[in-house]
Amino acid sequence: MLAYFRQMKEDIDAVMERDPAVRSRLEVVMCYPGYRALRRHRRAHRAYLRGHFLLARVISAGTYRRTGIDIHPGAKIGKGFFIDHGSGVVIGETAEIGDHVTLYQGATLGGTGKDTGKRHPTLGNGVTVGAGAKVLGPITIGDHVKIGAGAIVLKPVPDNCTVVGNPGRIVRRRKPAPEIDLDHVDLPDPVLDELKQLDERMEQLEKTEQKQEDEHAGI
Repeated sequence: MLAYFRQMKEDIDAVMERDPAVRSRLEVVMCYPGYRALRRHRRAHRAYLRGHFLLARVISAGTYRRTGIDIHPGAKIGKGFFIDHGSGVVIGETAEIGDHVTLYQGATLGGTGKDTGKRHPTLGNGVTVGAGAKVLGPITIGDHVKIGAGAIVLKPVPDNCTVVGNPGRIVRRRKPAPEIDLDHVDLPDPVLDELKQLDERMEQLEKTEQKQEDEHAGI
C-alpha cells in the first residue's frame, strides 16, 4: 500500500513539475486526463500481469472512452511519466517507457504492422516526444532524446540526440541535460538551413553574372 501511494505521488509530481498551468495537486487528480489515464493504466497493467487479460482490456477501453488516450495494458511505463493534454496518444502493447518521459498530444508509440513479438518502441529515460510525433516499430530511443513535433521515427536513436522530420533524422547531438527539456518545437532544421545557403549562393552568383554582363556591354 505504501508503494501505491508513493507511485501516486510520483505521478502527480511529474505533472506539477512540467505543466506551468497547474495550480494544485487536487486539480491534477480531478482534471488532468493524462494523469487519470496513467493511474488507470497502472491498474490495468497489474491485471494484465496476473493473466486477467479481458479485465485489463476493459479497464483500458474505459480509459480511452473517458480520456481519448489509448494505452494497451501490456505497455510498461516507468515513474515520472507525463502526458500533456493527451488526446490522441496511442501506446502499443509491447512498448516500454523509461523514467521521466513526456508525451504530448497525438504522439504514437506504435507498430509497423509486420512485426511479431516485440513490435513497439522502447523509450529510455528523460525522453520527450512532441505533439503528433510517431515512433514506430521495435526500435530503441536512447536516454534524453528529444523528438520534434510531427516527426516520424522509424530507426533507433542514440542517447542525447534531437530528431526532426519525416522520416526522422538526427539534427543535434548534445550533452546530457541536467533537467528535462520540454521544447519540442524550436528545433534546428539542417535541410532548411542548407536550402537557405543555396539560395544565398545562387543570388550571389546571379549578381556576379549580371555584373560581368554589364561590364562586357560597357566595353
